[in-house]
Amino acid sequence: MRKALAKKRKGFTLVEVLVVLVIISILAAIAVPLYTDYVKGARSSEAQTTIGAVWTSIRIEYQKTGLWTNDLDELSIDMDQSTLDKWEFDIVGGGGDNPPTMVTATSKAKMSGGEGKVVTFDIKTGEFSGYGIDDEDEQTN
Repeated sequence: MRKALAKKRKGFTLVEVLVVLVIISILAAIAVPLYTDYVKGARSSEAQTTIGAVWTSIRIEYQKTGLWTNDLDELSIDMDQSTLDKWEFDIVGGGGDNPPTMVTATSKAKMSGGEGKVVTFDIKTGEFSGYGIDDEDEQTN
C-alpha cells in the first residue's frame, strides 16, 4: 500500500516550498547589501581616480610656480567628459603659500547613484572618505 501512495505523490509539500523560500530570503538579505556596497565603491572609484589626478596636478603646478593653486582651470589636467558629466570637482582651501586641505567630488544628476553624493580626499591624511568608501553616506542620506 505504501508503494502505491509513494508513486502517486508528485511535487513538493507546502512546508518544503516554505523552507526553500526562507533559505532564499536569508541569502538575499545577506547578498543585496553586499552587492549595493560593491556598486557604490565601483561608482566612487571614478571620482577617486580623478581626485588623485587633480592632486598630482596641483603638486606639479606647485613645483613649477612655487605657489599652491585652488583653481581647477589653472591645472594642466585632461579630464574625461563622461567623468565631468557625472562629477563636479572642487579644491578646498589653499592658494598662494597655503596648500589645499581637501579635494572633493560631488555627484551630478547624470551619475547612476544619484545627485549629491560626495567623495573627499583629505590631503593631510592622504585618505578618501564619503560615498562608496565608508558608511558616512548612510548616516547623512
